[in-house]
Amino acid sequence: MKVVIVDCNFESFAQEEAMCKREGYCLARYQCRTADEVLSVAAAADALLVQYAPITAEVIRSLKRCKVIVRYGIGVDMIDLVAAAQGGIPVCNVPDYGIDEVADHAMALALTLCRQLPWFDREVRNGAWPSSAATPLLRLSEMTFGILGLGRIGRAVLERARPFGFRFVTAGTSQSAEELTALGVTRLDWDALFEQADVLSLHMPLTDQTRHMVAGRRLQQMKPSSIIVNTARGGLIDTQALAEALLAGSIAAAGLDVFEGEPLASDHPLRGCQNALLTPHLAYYSSSSIELLQRLASEEVERALKGLPLRCSLDLRAPPQSPPA
Repeated sequence: MKVVIVDCNFESFAQEEAMCKREGYCLARYQCRTADEVLSVAAAADALLVQYAPITAEVIRSLKRCKVIVRYGIGVDMIDLVAAAQGGIPVCNVPDYGIDEVADHAMALALTLCRQLPWFDREVRNGAWPSSAATPLLRLSEMTFGILGLGRIGRAVLERARPFGFRFVTAGTSQSAEELTALGVTRLDWDALFEQADVLSLHMPLTDQTRHMVAGRRLQQMKPSSIIVNTARGGLIDTQALAEALLAGSIAAAGLDVFEGEPLASDHPLRGCQNALLTPHLAYYSSSSIELLQRLASEEVERALKGLPLRCSLDLRAPPQSPPA
């Protein structure tokens, strides 16, 4: 049987190689960037491992032997799930490999921007010694922290933020009133959420319904002192509109680990926003998390090729609720 890694950015493949050697599978590695490149290497695969390459309907229709598609990661927006379901090919992700890392990263971005550390750092390096802040510097315990998406990562961010005394709010969540009360989170309508949040941290999947859920009108509703953090999917935010809001001072700052196009284009206006803190889609990364990710993904492939029950097979579900325009 043939296992094909269509793309990845890992330094070692010890986990995948050990699994294939143990089971007698053939392992092939590629760095596909387009659907056409995937088509050229995937047709004979019994299992696909994918990180970012597009697994389109055309790609899926070409898979005559494939028994599973496994995503190196959590989000599966690069895979046509409808086509996979129609083709009878299970799609699996690894939803529990880097929860701590992403939550830590989101919290680090939020705290860094709440305390305006990048601005203070630049001022000191430029020879200044400011006695006040660029925008109103609020006490954390007097701030409202909005979390959109209360899955594993959203809840982990909540627990990291809790000791600072924030008031927590959300909108559009599937949690019951009792569950939100137990979490210490208040449910608001969408307008109230954007109007009240001092920090808004995004932890939702990217779907047709959630794409650009943070765009022009929503950005206009936010406070001039507000901060947006996104460690989920770049397409949740209209980044052109966000750059305009940042440059105009309509919101105070943004901490972004994910972007609509990656790598971020050299001429993207976000690069010119000094109040944007940018990292290269590595919130998930630590040496421990990557090793765990590759092991769990390899084990899922092994289960599929042996006909065993899958650990994290995805079903088509109703899309997450998105804010009204």
